[in-house]
Amino acid sequence: MGDNRRTLAPGVKALLTLAQINGLVGDIRGNVARVIEVCETYRTDPTPRIVLFPELTLTGYPPEDLLLKPEMAVRVDRALENIVASIPAHVVAVVGFPHYDGDGLPFNAAAWISADGITVAHKQALPNYSVFDEQRYFRSGDLTTVVDWQGMRIGLLVCEDLWRDPVAHAMEQQQPDWVLVLNASPYHKGHPERRRGLLERRAREFKAPVAYVNWIGGQDELVFDGRSCVMRPDGEAAVVLPAWEEAIVSIPMSTGDGSSLPAARVNNVLSDEEDLYRALVVGVRDYVGKNGFDGAVLGLSGGIDSALTLAIASDALGAEKVRAVMMPYHYTSTMSLEDAEAEARLLGVQYDVIPIAPMVEAFMRSLEPVFAGMPRDTTEENLQARCRGVLLMALSNKLKRIVLTTGNKSEMAVGYATLYGDMAGGFGVLKDVFKTWVYRLARYRNSLAPVIPERVIERPPSAELAPDQKDEDSLPPYDQLDAILEAYIERDESLDQLLEKGFDRVTIERVMNLVDINEHKRRQAPPGVRVTARAFGRDRRYPITSGYRYLPRGIREDKP
Repeated sequence: MGDNRRTLAPGVKALLTLAQINGLVGDIRGNVARVIEVCETYRTDPTPRIVLFPELTLTGYPPEDLLLKPEMAVRVDRALENIVASIPAHVVAVVGFPHYDGDGLPFNAAAWISADGITVAHKQALPNYSVFDEQRYFRSGDLTTVVDWQGMRIGLLVCEDLWRDPVAHAMEQQQPDWVLVLNASPYHKGHPERRRGLLERRAREFKAPVAYVNWIGGQDELVFDGRSCVMRPDGEAAVVLPAWEEAIVSIPMSTGDGSSLPAARVNNVLSDEEDLYRALVVGVRDYVGKNGFDGAVLGLSGGIDSALTLAIASDALGAEKVRAVMMPYHYTSTMSLEDAEAEARLLGVQYDVIPIAPMVEAFMRSLEPVFAGMPRDTTEENLQARCRGVLLMALSNKLKRIVLTTGNKSEMAVGYATLYGDMAGGFGVLKDVFKTWVYRLARYRNSLAPVIPERVIERPPSAELAPDQKDEDSLPPYDQLDAILEAYIERDESLDQLLEKGFDRVTIERVMNLVDINEHKRRQAPPGVRVTARAFGRDRRYPITSGYRYLPRGIREDKP
């Protein structure tokens, strides 16, 4: 993670350091210590230097209702005082913080901290969509901030400011020599490319280099991918920091056409599968670590979802901190038993087998008088899942390890999961990963080292809660199901739009209905890593009790 020291070219009198760090929301003391630690590195180097940190550096992002605590303003002021007192005289620290300037909500702000004091820039564009809820917590600024330093005009923007044309055009009119942008830009599939395209466009509009610093790491459901960068005035990348890891990189600053900037030195192009897999690994690592768990435990069924979850957990935490438990019942196949043990051995995690038949049968005996004369149905299947959930939670309590659930987004969407059974746990690793992507990620992980038995990937998926059960007995084929779900959930496409794409009407209506009636299950599911443009929870907030239904074309609301 160390900084790359560079010899200054003739005529270059300053350096810009991009500090792509992993912070902890609410840990003001720890985040300030990290800022001071990075700046202290340059005490013996007399070169004038700006060290640029991410958005809301001091509090982490998003701090949510922590911002409303009465003591927050005092703690933030003391944090700024500590930074002012600690950084070297020739170093400027640009840090994000909530600026409380009296009564009411604070500003989302950037502090330019130098030997001459503090200059504050307020975020003007407050996002209030998707996972963002900034209008609940902040006031909007109305001024464009430019600082004169070392013969250069340095513009300051905060994240969403760069995305909004009026704010960006106001900065363009200031004719800055550099634009520094503090960011908290969460990852989801496809977003790094969109972000990169925006940066290229803004650099050309500003006719100046744009330095963009983003967080790295997981925070609850969100995961930040880094990819901080500096773009030349012509829109080409001068430097791109790596994805999914901390990095601190320095580059020369000067006025002019940006010719002093180096060529990009980091190849940051990842395949879609590698990018998503690393997002899940970072999300699990930071959720478990930042919340103080000793490790993780999960149910290993012999199926592909739990197999992929185990691989991710092992890569995130280390095999020594992961425990896998096979909990067989009468319908568990020999293949599942063999494959679960094989993967556990390949990964080197601790592996236990705890049969659930005695527990299930004890429950059935107790329920027999009440169930007399009633046919078997999903009740008996769910009872198996709930016995497994009880065992995993007991291990969690005893071992101080979090239970990782293994259900995927396709199952969560249509309710193909058991409350207090396979949904029991603390963190849903695959909660936002469609089933078709589970297969893609499994094959990607095996391309690194074969840890998931091939027949786990090849066999038809089954919950194994009934004889010869297959998922397709209850659901459409996953390639068809996922295409409908992605359109309906992530893009809000209508029944008519899906019909135009060639999907069967009965299947569409069935899937839509399953999504609509299972909000109550999703509301009780654990949090999980957000990796799509619209995840359940933060992104998609629907009422549990609702009479709303989709309307086919031509049917008016006032004609029942």
